[in-house]
Amino acid sequence: MPNLKKTTAVNNDRRMLCRVRLAAAIWGAGMVALGARLAVLHVGTDWSEREKIERTVKYTLKIPAPRGSILDRRGDANVLALDITRKDVCIDPRVVATNANPEELAAALASALGMAVEDIANRIHAPGRSYVRLKRFADEETVNRLKTLKLPGVFFADAPLRFYPHGESLCHVLGFVNHDGVGSAGVELTFNEQLRGVPGLIESKKDAHRRELYWKRDCYLPPVKGVDVFLTVDQNLQHIVERVLDGVIAEHHAKAAWAIVQRVRTGEILAMASRPAFDPNEFRTADTNTWINRTISCVYEPGSTMKAAAIAAALNEGVVTADTVLDCENGAWMYKNRVLRDYHPYGRLTVADGVQKSSNILTAKVAVMLGESTLYRYLRAFGFGSKTGVKLPGEESGILRPLEQWSGISITRIPIGQGVAVTALQMLNAFCAIANDGYLMRPYIVSKVRAADGSIIFQQRPEVLARPIRPETAALMRKLLTRVTEQGGTGKRAAVEGYTVAGKTGTAQKPVAGGYSSTDYVASFVGFLPAEAPEIGLIVVVDEPQPFHTGGVVAGPAFSRIASQAVRYLDISPVGQEAIARR
Repeated sequence: MPNLKKTTAVNNDRRMLCRVRLAAAIWGAGMVALGARLAVLHVGTDWSEREKIERTVKYTLKIPAPRGSILDRRGDANVLALDITRKDVCIDPRVVATNANPEELAAALASALGMAVEDIANRIHAPGRSYVRLKRFADEETVNRLKTLKLPGVFFADAPLRFYPHGESLCHVLGFVNHDGVGSAGVELTFNEQLRGVPGLIESKKDAHRRELYWKRDCYLPPVKGVDVFLTVDQNLQHIVERVLDGVIAEHHAKAAWAIVQRVRTGEILAMASRPAFDPNEFRTADTNTWINRTISCVYEPGSTMKAAAIAAALNEGVVTADTVLDCENGAWMYKNRVLRDYHPYGRLTVADGVQKSSNILTAKVAVMLGESTLYRYLRAFGFGSKTGVKLPGEESGILRPLEQWSGISITRIPIGQGVAVTALQMLNAFCAIANDGYLMRPYIVSKVRAADGSIIFQQRPEVLARPIRPETAALMRKLLTRVTEQGGTGKRAAVEGYTVAGKTGTAQKPVAGGYSSTDYVASFVGFLPAEAPEIGLIVVVDEPQPFHTGGVVAGPAFSRIASQAVRYLDISPVGQEAIARR
């Protein structure tokens, strides 16, 4: 009888061997299939499929460069514009489609972001897209709240935001940067290419979860920070000027007002303010009319402030002296069948008295004696009709028509500030030339530019543009203009206690179709101090003040309020031998 136990053991061994062989065959077939697939993917002939796969893992990332800062004359102690980091709230619609309830997610996001549910719902329903931005520049509180909620598909991207710590102060000088990172006004526009720096670059690969595979990085070029721009402006002095302008507008119900403070001997602009203003942090909601830098972009007929240039020209040419007496015709003078009037009637006046009392007739007669071509040459030498070249966008040239376009009475109207248009910076610069022994300087508002490595790549130096009058003529004009702010002068309200002030009032009717308005005026005062050894020049212009409209009543007191604070803040000594010696 056969051995039953032996037969059973043999059969078990055969079945086990069959199972092992079958498992080996299956495993081998799987490996062959996998190898074949890998071969197709990596060395196969389906190149379009291979390129598609490679595109999904390779990526190139441009790294934004930090934008440089803008600082006032005190440097790093007072930053006027800088970049801060905010977060953009983003979402991956693919994750939402597979891992979330879209309606509940939209409701949660709308509540956290302060947006409409419908708007959120429309954005997160974006088949095929992996990135949708829901909100730009979210604040830290909002970001933290969303992180706590741990909403599926929600992620955050760094977003540099331009920030202006002082709000609307200096807004017209600084300008603003739009949400695409482009400077769009002021210094931000003029120096945009230098401020924005050089972007960096990464060429690498990412996994399916958007994470970079650092060991697969092929290229890394770090970004280069933009330059820092240093202004000549003093933010504290700027604050003084802005507050005075706000007060002028409120007191005289004016449409607008603007002012500039400038160092006489160098051309440095210490303050430049224009009202109305805007907050560059909120530029998108601002009225575009408030973007205008009226100190350089608004041209106006200057009125009697132009008389200083005409009288200086005549004195420099020797046509008249300060003691020359002219008949002011009791307030009405007929020239080429057109009458010219004085605000107050006068008889015979010396040139010195005519400047003090701002006689139109005396100035016009002096200009006729000087002649058209000579007057035009001097006005051009003083900078009228040309841009000053200050490094700010939007500067206008003003209007000084060539001689061939002058009418028969232009010689009597242009010297009193009619038929000619200027910017405030042009007029102030001309007066600073009188203060500076006849040297006309180029005004400037950027003192230096610093590279990211700390090196100074640009340094502005004082630049002489012209010398329209001799030193002795300038000294005489300073004496004549000082009388304007003394008793009996039209600018006595511009006086500053303890200091001698030289200057000139301006009251100009605004041009309208067919003539001049009888209700709308531009009031101004421009001058410098201390008169014997001038340190700073200042101009104040007020547009359409009501009901008082003269430069002496409206702009003169504003000049005095600014100047009295400026000389003390800048530690400028009153008139005396010490001040004169410093020149």
